[in-house]
Amino acid sequence: MANTKFIKERRLQDDVWKVVNLADGQAAADVRLPFGPLLVPPVVWNEKKECLIHREYEHGTPLGIWLGPEDRVEDIAADVDDFTVIAVHFPKFADGRGYSTGRLLRERYGYDGELRAFGDIGRDQIFFLNRVGFDSFVLGEGRSAEDALKAFDDFPESYQGGSDQPIPLFRRRAA
Repeated sequence: MANTKFIKERRLQDDVWKVVNLADGQAAADVRLPFGPLLVPPVVWNEKKECLIHREYEHGTPLGIWLGPEDRVEDIAADVDDFTVIAVHFPKFADGRGYSTGRLLRERYGYDGELRAFGDIGRDQIFFLNRVGFDSFVLGEGRSAEDALKAFDDFPESYQGGSDQPIPLFRRRAA
């Protein structure tokens, strides 16, 4: 995700975060941590937690984690306040498990930092991802972030409550 444009809080911004991945068969203990803001997978977080927290507090390096579809929010719930960014990976356009992850982070675990969707994300998903709590988006390869900004205006009203507007339309109209 580094050195790309992404959408954050309905604006295009430069992305400075580096996504740490494990190579096939690589142990988390063997991962070398590059300099700068990092998004690490849970296995690296669990293995190198002390080192990562030290980097954040001693060097002011922001810390983030990224969750794949197979990762459980419950496993990082006690640590959500340690992260500047929690990113959720969408490996395929049709894989909707990340929607539940985002909603759980916001509503059940009270995460109020940046919640990022990345992977095979397209314009059609932006409005709905925002409804469940995502506030930043790294679009899939070949997709236009400029065009995706228009997705926030695709629907003028939402009937149901959501993370972006907790009061349902019938209550907003009654008030």
